[in-house]
Amino acid sequence: MEMAQYLEVFIEESKEHLQNINDQLLELEKNPEDLTIVNEIFRSAHTLKGMSATMGYEDLASLTHQMENVLDGIRNKQISVTTGVLDVVFQSVDDLEAMVQSIASGGDGTRDVAQVVAQLKMIENGYAPDTPSPVAAAAETTRSLLDVQTIEYDEFETTVLVQSKEKGFYPYEVTVTLNDDCLLKAARVYMVFEVIEQIGEVIKSVPDTQKLEEEQFDSSFTVSVVTQADRDEVRQRIMKVSEVASIEIKTIELPVAETLNEEQISSTASSRQNVREPSSEKNAAAKSEQTSVKAQHSQKTIRVNIERLDILMNLFEELVIDRGRLEQISKELDNNELHETVERMSRISGDLQNIILNMRMVPVETVFNRFPRMVRQLARDLGKQIHLEIIGAETELDRTVIDEIGDPLVHLLRNAIDHGIETPEVRRNQGKQEEGTVLLKAYHSGNHVFIDLEDDGAGISREKVLKKAIKNGIVTEQAASSLSNKQVYELIFSSGFSTADKISDVSGRGVGLDVVKNTIESLGGSVSIDSIEGAGSVFSIQLPLTLSIISVLLVEIVQEKYAIPLSSIIETAIVRKEDILHAHNQKVIDFRGKIVPLVYLKEIFEVPALAEEESYHSVVIVRKGEKMAGLVVDSFIGQQEVVLKSLGNYLNSVFAISGATILGDGQVALIVDCNALIK
Repeated sequence: MEMAQYLEVFIEESKEHLQNINDQLLELEKNPEDLTIVNEIFRSAHTLKGMSATMGYEDLASLTHQMENVLDGIRNKQISVTTGVLDVVFQSVDDLEAMVQSIASGGDGTRDVAQVVAQLKMIENGYAPDTPSPVAAAAETTRSLLDVQTIEYDEFETTVLVQSKEKGFYPYEVTVTLNDDCLLKAARVYMVFEVIEQIGEVIKSVPDTQKLEEEQFDSSFTVSVVTQADRDEVRQRIMKVSEVASIEIKTIELPVAETLNEEQISSTASSRQNVREPSSEKNAAAKSEQTSVKAQHSQKTIRVNIERLDILMNLFEELVIDRGRLEQISKELDNNELHETVERMSRISGDLQNIILNMRMVPVETVFNRFPRMVRQLARDLGKQIHLEIIGAETELDRTVIDEIGDPLVHLLRNAIDHGIETPEVRRNQGKQEEGTVLLKAYHSGNHVFIDLEDDGAGISREKVLKKAIKNGIVTEQAASSLSNKQVYELIFSSGFSTADKISDVSGRGVGLDVVKNTIESLGGSVSIDSIEGAGSVFSIQLPLTLSIISVLLVEIVQEKYAIPLSSIIETAIVRKEDILHAHNQKVIDFRGKIVPLVYLKEIFEVPALAEEESYHSVVIVRKGEKMAGLVVDSFIGQQEVVLKSLGNYLNSVFAISGATILGDGQVALIVDCNALIK
């Protein structure tokens, strides 16, 4: 069977199952007695294991199988759900995600998971990471009886050793001694076995594997192995395992023995191999279950590669350009039949545009889903109790926006958890609940999506921000006293600004919120802050629904055409020359009681003037947050939907230009970046 054709489906479904496991593990931590949650996790793990085995990713299937054993122990009430147990299971999920990502990137999905597998085995055998090993006490009393013994071989083992030597293999007895203070000895043993099995075959061990897993040995154990590697290579490989104190290797002295015939060896090997058959049956069952699930979903949905949607979008963008050209020709020819045909085509292409844009829309939960796990880990690292509440995860955004918004939200969340939420002791002393709350909310409003991040923590200290801003030279002491609270909060978006008292892994390294602001503004969005000291803060992000096709106001400067995004425009105005005022060496106008500076695009873009200036100016009033500016142009052409095209790698740093578009008559109009013009 050709597996390559199913690879894409395997990757997508694996990611879905792993996300479900992550979500359900967080729920299990809140409700450790709820076995229905465990069953849900087990089903996803079981299906993932079957899919992985079917696709030939044995490492992935093996790790999932080991995790499945622990989950089985939990649902059979043989293993208690503790924070330590969940930490190990979460680590397993992290490794599984890394392996799936490796496969998605063209890799083979292999990963060194010996340590986490060893920890899972320990949990399966009754050892909980939160408590001392249940066999530790018994092991302590019996250690003197369990010292390494001379290995004796039965008839079959002797024959295997003899035949291996005849074929050029070295038969060794490897005695490994662990450090006296070694923790998780069974885990180290497992890692040693893993190394040996990579270079040879284990024939026997003393003590046996059962006792090694239960840590019923002192500090040494002996393994019989046949390998083509020499002593030095065996020693070097095993010494890479941490906590190994010393290694002794001796060649096995083989007695003259009657060898087994091929039929006996085949029979014995077959009986040993049959031990693995049940897992194969489980894989087949998982595959069957997976097939039935696919059959149910195939009637309702179909998976489409995002690259195909990108190609479809590019083709439609060309159609939008041609639509503009047809509309222009229709006006010039003034033919009624052509008018009707073009209008009908415009309506149909408008509907088609909505359908394509909706196909590209992705729920923000694809970004939000990774936050509960991150918040859990951060809360533990910082010794805080935090409840993350998510509202509106079904709100949809264009995929291009979704791809970019993840990192800014991570930064804001880390900021809220580190700077905002106080420790339980501080909250208790302030009369608050020990558990802080972080609310992440998404909702639509007009042609924008808003994402609010709210916490009930310490809020922003006006004095602390101003003190730091003055020290960094961002504002003067004189100017600081006249700033409103909102203006003070805006200062934390300054480059390199941080109020952290000490550097940590979470914050305080000078990589401030300016990164967040710049990223959001590059998406055509904005971010604002509101805060009450002692009560908490709210960061509000405004984002456009899509980035590829935007509504603009076309303007003309001399003979050049420019496009200004409607999302930045407040209104347009005609201003007489005598109404222009001067303040601080800057031309300004009085716009509805507010002083608005004028920006002459002719000067900014160095457009050569062909005639004398008129007695009036055409002005486009634009906004960036609370700040406004008036962009002076020669004339307004009109509103139009245009396709946003990148300027390419060679022109990616042109000041105040965010892209270009092709108009209906074939001309290129540059798209003005209003955010860059407002300081």
